[in-house]
Amino acid sequence: MQTVTGIGGFFFRAKDPTVVARWYKEHLGVDLVPADYNQRPWSQEAGPTVFAPFPIDTDYFGDQGKAWMINFRVRNLEAMVQQLRRLGIQVTIDPEIHPNGRFARLYDPEGNPIELWSRPEKIWPREQLIKRH
Repeated sequence: MQTVTGIGGFFFRAKDPTVVARWYKEHLGVDLVPADYNQRPWSQEAGPTVFAPFPIDTDYFGDQGKAWMINFRVRNLEAMVQQLRRLGIQVTIDPEIHPNGRFARLYDPEGNPIELWSRPEKIWPREQLIKRH
């Protein structure tokens, strides 16, 4: 059976796509969509990706009007949160340390929820993930 090998893109509507794209580039380091086919798009590091539909009435995303939330892996959650806060972005760190790592929440300029995740190396060592891919 053929299966997909990863996420090839994440597409969503925005009231002001230029402002939102620039915000993701400036604050999270996600490169903008290439202007032509001679440029390479943003590439993510190898690692686990959770694909999880939630019930329609979940409050996990915050605003009930939001249909999606993206979760970005980060190397150092505390350093990333400090960097974002220095830029005036409100970030909330989940005080609980979960078996699969630490989490923080923020919102893009249009109120879309973003979750940052720092995984514990003891569960999924980086070397082990790279060898599998």
